[in-house]
Amino acid sequence: MRKKIVAGNWKMNKTITEAMELAVHLTEYQNEFPKDTEVILAPPALYLGSLELMEHLNVQLAGQNCSEKDSGAYTGEISAGMLKAMNVQYCLVGHSERRQYFGETDEIIKNKVDACLRNEITPIFCCGEVLAEREASTHFVCVLKQLQGALWHLSSEQVKSVVIAYEPVWAIGTGVTATTTQAQEMHAFIRLSLGNHFGDDVAESISILYGGSVSPLNSAELFAQNDVDGGLVGGASLKAKDFAAIIQST
Repeated sequence: MRKKIVAGNWKMNKTITEAMELAVHLTEYQNEFPKDTEVILAPPALYLGSLELMEHLNVQLAGQNCSEKDSGAYTGEISAGMLKAMNVQYCLVGHSERRQYFGETDEIIKNKVDACLRNEITPIFCCGEVLAEREASTHFVCVLKQLQGALWHLSSEQVKSVVIAYEPVWAIGTGVTATTTQAQEMHAFIRLSLGNHFGDDVAESISILYGGSVSPLNSAELFAQNDVDGGLVGGASLKAKDFAAIIQST
């Protein structure tokens, strides 16, 4: 049975006071969360320590990013080892905003996956096409290239420790969501590609999340698809009631 996961990516939002208030509000809904769903929060890195110490916050924490380097003179960077020392269990890797705004290549993302695995952190590897690729019907080629560039060098045992998040870039923060058919089609393609490279047993064990304007209005239908194992939630994770409703729909 694949793990169901709902992860909230807060991106560069909230002051520390606002972040703690949001976390407190989220605890009010925890008794209603499905017991078999892993809930993950990826706040700004500054707040990870405060949230980790917060009593009754029954969630796992994730970094939004990490360095591909283990240590050294890399001003402003945060290593996977630093995250692990703060009891952070997950880290987003290759988010489309990192690719677009910070020039992260497949090689850099591959190295970040490796850095996470070296430090026993589960990478949440993000992949997805831009609108032009979707319109040109090259979206499968794009996603396969991203998978090959970042994951194909791993062993079958290593890749079992990776979570994949499919995020069509044209649906992130736009209010436009992939249809359930589009989401299931790509998720099934990703699982098929994993199976072709690593074997079907491995592919069936890997959780694949959908990210892209997930909301309480569409989450239940998306999560009901055979190959959609949960969501990577952006804007809706900044509202406790909405995020809780999404979690409850798994």
